[in-house]
Amino acid sequence: MPDAILARIRAWVREYPWAMLPAAYEVMVDVLARRAAGARLTAEEIAARTADGPGRGELQVRDGVAILPVYGVLAPRLNLVEEISGGTSTGALTGQLRQALAEPSIHAIVLDVDSPGGSVFGIDELATEIHGARGQKPIVAVARHQAASAAYWLASQADEVVVSPSGMVGSIGVFVEHWDESAMDAELGLKVTLVSAGKYKTEANPYEPLNDEARAALQATVDGYYALFTRAVARGRGVPVDAVRSGFGEGRMVMAQAALKAQMVDRVETLDATIRRMARPAGGGRGGSKAADEAFTWRARAALAQLRA
Repeated sequence: MPDAILARIRAWVREYPWAMLPAAYEVMVDVLARRAAGARLTAEEIAARTADGPGRGELQVRDGVAILPVYGVLAPRLNLVEEISGGTSTGALTGQLRQALAEPSIHAIVLDVDSPGGSVFGIDELATEIHGARGQKPIVAVARHQAASAAYWLASQADEVVVSPSGMVGSIGVFVEHWDESAMDAELGLKVTLVSAGKYKTEANPYEPLNDEARAALQATVDGYYALFTRAVARGRGVPVDAVRSGFGEGRMVMAQAALKAQMVDRVETLDATIRRMARPAGGGRGGSKAADEAFTWRARAALAQLRA
């Protein structure tokens, strides 16, 4: 992988803050770099990255319960991230949530979460929408098998948060990456001159060490998103913000039983058990029929196709 290509890819992603597992971030950057170098993933490789293969990102309905997939890297729009990680567009997820809330045959919503987090952009808006939908229909988020960072930001807004027995939740934090490439450039005999207007336009560039003023600006950005993150989790879980900052893993992932004890989740349970619990008993009124489920699923697929177009 040419160093120049990797540097350009990192330059793109490091401009923005991320609420994501750092290890997953590095994998994302590596795959993006491979794509920039001309590599293309086969259908089998894409399926392997998305674990459950084709169709994993489609909204499903079972016994009147809408199952919304929250998989892979979270980003505002469907793009290259979706291909490399089976990722989820927060825009598409918002559309699915609204469809499920409006559909008369749907009586409960389950967020099926298996994500390392992602971009901070669009997350607080969707989190606020999920929280605002409480009371319309029961909304349950199930961490299967991880709800990390931005994914937990969303999951925490549901009426109930569930984690699978082997699952983990947490990684509450935000980071931004800066690379100082000045030493490498000097070794290569390169000297970059930036001509700009605006006092801070080129601060935190990779061609010189990060100065104190630029570091403070980056820290302020990270702190601002962290404040949004922790306030949202506190709102969703019904605890003080200080409890989130000091007792919800402090940036670490937390295993199922420890998360239950810390009030990060409400229950330890598998996804299938949650769906069965939320499903309306047979003959129990509106919704729950196989025909209604299939009809809504086709409508949802059509709407999602329009979002992707």
